[in-house]
Amino acid sequence: MNKQQLITQLQSHGLQLINAQQVAAGRKGGAGPSDHRAITIDGTTVMVPIYNSLASKSPFTVEINSAQENLQLKLEGKTVSKIDFPVAPKFYSLHTEDGIPYWKIALLHAKDVLATTVLQNCSRYGDRATSCQFCAIGESLANGKTIARKTPAQLAQVAKAAVELDNVKQMVMTTGTPNTSDRGADYLSQCAQSIKDAVDLPLQAQCEPPDDFIWFERMRQSGVDSLGMHLEAIDPIVRAKIMPGKATVSIEYYFEAFAAAVEVFGRAQISTYILAGLGDSVETILSTCERLINLGVYPFVVPFVPITGTPLNNHPAPSSEMMFTLYQEIAILLKGGNLSSSQMKAGCGKCGACSALSSFEK
Repeated sequence: MNKQQLITQLQSHGLQLINAQQVAAGRKGGAGPSDHRAITIDGTTVMVPIYNSLASKSPFTVEINSAQENLQLKLEGKTVSKIDFPVAPKFYSLHTEDGIPYWKIALLHAKDVLATTVLQNCSRYGDRATSCQFCAIGESLANGKTIARKTPAQLAQVAKAAVELDNVKQMVMTTGTPNTSDRGADYLSQCAQSIKDAVDLPLQAQCEPPDDFIWFERMRQSGVDSLGMHLEAIDPIVRAKIMPGKATVSIEYYFEAFAAAVEVFGRAQISTYILAGLGDSVETILSTCERLINLGVYPFVVPFVPITGTPLNNHPAPSSEMMFTLYQEIAILLKGGNLSSSQMKAGCGKCGACSALSSFEK
C-alpha cells in the first residue's frame, strides 16, 4: 500500500487509539476538522478522524505507549507504517492578560497552521430547520473549549506567539455566519488588519459570499491573502436536505462570487470545500471541480466525516475507493488548468492535511 492509498483509507475509516489516555486529547466538536487528530506518516502530517463512532470501528489501530515513541500503525493487526503524533505547541501554555488560554483563541492544525473561528456562533445553528446538519460549531463553545468572540487584539497576540515559538507558517480564520449582509467579511477584515500589524503571516479568511462584492477588495486591503467560500454540497436536493439555511444562497450566486473574488485575489487564491459523501455523485463533483478550476478556484475536496453530536453522527463516510477515484480525476483537471495547492498563499488547500488531494497532484 503506497502513501496515497494509506492516507485515503485512514481518512475514510478513521483510526482507533489503544491506551488513548496516554496521548493528549485532540479536537472534539467545533468548526472545521472536528473529532480529528494530526498524525505524521513518513514525513506527511494529516488530520485523521479519531474521536467519533467511525473511528471506533476502524480496522486501523495504534497502541499508545507512555513515551509515545516507535508507534506502529496497524491494519487488521499487521504493521503498515510508523506513526507519530505532533507535540503540543509551546504557545498553548500561554494566557492573555485576562486569563484566557491561547488554545481557546486559536489552535494548531496539522504541523504549522494556526486556525481559529473568530465568531463561534452562527445565525443558522440554533435551529435544525436552517442549520448545516454536519456542523458542530456550538459544541466546543458549550464544552468550554473556546470563547464566543475572539477579538482582533487577542488573535494578533496569539498569532505572533505561534510564529515566534512554534514556527507557524500560515493562518486560517473562519467564522460562523452572523445575521449581517456582509456574512462576516467585516469582522474578518478587522481581525486580519490587527494580525498583519503584529506579524507577517499569510492569512486565509473563510465566509459565505457577502451581499456586496466590494467586500473582497476590503478584505484584501486589510491583509487577507486568500479567501475560502465553501460549497460543501452541490446538488440542489442534497443542499436542501443537508444545509437548508445555507442552500438559500444559490450555487449560481456562489459562482458569481467566485468570479468576482478571483478578479481581486487572483487565480489559486480562492478555494472552496466540497464534502464528498453527503449525496453528491462522483460525476457531479467532478463537473463542478472542472467549472471551478476553469475560473481559477481551487476545489478542496475532502471526505465527509461524521461528527459526534450532530444529526449526521451516524451518516456513513465515503468509501476510500470513491475518494481515490475523485483524487485521481481532480488531479488531472488541476494539471490541465495549471492550478495547484502549492500556488496558494494560505488556506486549507495549502495545508492539505484534511484531504489526500495534494499528494495526487504530485
